[in-house]
Amino acid sequence: MVLALNSIDGDSRHGGAGFCTEEREQLCEHIDRILGEHGVDVAALAARQGIDRSAITDRWRDW
Repeated sequence: MVLALNSIDGDSRHGGAGFCTEEREQLCEHIDRILGEHGVDVAALAARQGIDRSAITDRWRDW
């Protein structure tokens, strides 16, 4: 999902301007929610990685 959003973010067919701050925050909240709905303990996952839960997608995302 994160990699697909990277391609949409820079694609001129989708505006090419990139996601704004509010959209990035909404996308991260959505990913967090979806992970939780599928049984992923996001807080524990982030703690094991030594990161804040909001940084879970940082390794893969360009937006």
